[in-house]
Amino acid sequence: MYDVVIIGGGPSGLMAAVAAAENGAKVLLLDKGTKLGRKLAISGGGRCNVTNRMERKQLIEHIPGNGRFMHSPFSVFDNENIITFFEDLGIQLKEEDRGRMFPVSDKAQTVVDTLLNRIRALKVDIRTNTEVKDIHFEDESPHKILLKDKTTIFTKAIIIATGGKSVPHTGSNGSGYPWAKKAGHTITELYPTEVPITIGQPFITNKDLQGLSLREIELTVTAPNGKKIKTHEGDMIFTHFGISGPAALRCSQYVVKALKKFEAQWIPMHIQIFPGSTHEDLFQQLVKLVKAEPKKALKTVLKGFAPERLLTFLYKDLHIDEQEVCANTSHDTLRKLAQTLTAFPLKANGTLSIEKAFVTGGGVSVKEIEPKTMQSRKTKGLYFCGEVLDIHGYTGGYNITCAFSTGYTAGAGAALQTKD
Repeated sequence: MYDVVIIGGGPSGLMAAVAAAENGAKVLLLDKGTKLGRKLAISGGGRCNVTNRMERKQLIEHIPGNGRFMHSPFSVFDNENIITFFEDLGIQLKEEDRGRMFPVSDKAQTVVDTLLNRIRALKVDIRTNTEVKDIHFEDESPHKILLKDKTTIFTKAIIIATGGKSVPHTGSNGSGYPWAKKAGHTITELYPTEVPITIGQPFITNKDLQGLSLREIELTVTAPNGKKIKTHEGDMIFTHFGISGPAALRCSQYVVKALKKFEAQWIPMHIQIFPGSTHEDLFQQLVKLVKAEPKKALKTVLKGFAPERLLTFLYKDLHIDEQEVCANTSHDTLRKLAQTLTAFPLKANGTLSIEKAFVTGGGVSVKEIEPKTMQSRKTKGLYFCGEVLDIHGYTGGYNITCAFSTGYTAGAGAALQTKD
């Protein structure tokens, strides 16, 4: 019989195995795939953004899905503990923009291999290609895990670390939710987060701006009544279906929620090409440029003012004669241009599917989880960690931080409980 059985070999499951074994438990790690740590190996564009070096208050602000719940797991194992953990195992880390921490090697596989070596050194039993068919929760331990090959495993504690429904080729296909329900848990509605946004306007379907990247813009989601819902700054890119890139991914959950809340066909968004500049600021800058070169064509004078492809599109879209000499360019024309650069309008009609999302929103309700140990409030000896829970952060190392933190907390909690 095992003290702790962990189902799922993603970031949270691997960290749970480490913590449980370090705390003296006899541990078994089960995964239905052929390889452990598959999501970890592709995270951060294959470089693995292991955490984010931010103050805790800021860190929690970057976890819009139940971030406050994370206060307790962070008190057990936080971003600084994650950094120390990997550095103690010989992985040198470096800090990049916005506090993102990466291995110096720029290889996610380094992180996966190091974690697996640690787990093996701690004598954790590992079974890959092993699918769980069912779990029988008993009032008193041990619980029973029934495998697809009809084997039964007895254990004092079970940690469900099966992930959400995003990136299913890594093994996260929502298999953990039925077991949570069976144990009496509420599964809050699942939805895609950190996912590209779809736009229905003709310039997208015509691919007028496909592939155009915009740097350091502000992207805003508004309600149908014009009230601002959320603004995020960062980079974005126009695609053949809409918009993607960090700013778009961060805004995506607000689009999903607004479409549902307002029962709308589309939700207004806009891009502020020059954050911090008002419409009047841009208008005055344009007037100055035009006045300085009255004999040249507008296109020539404004070259470099904004990305060229964007300007070419705007001249056509706003019916501006780009060859007109500046002396003949009206203030109305410049105001139109300034207005669009201040608030380039978008109509968001949805997002890509939850399978195409980086992160799953919704999951096992955190109200039913003991935050200092990650134990179920419904079933003794049952623990949850990672994306199966209704916790989600923005991209930039926040989700992986939640996975490692809840994983470590669950592993330690389960190991200590089995000793009682």
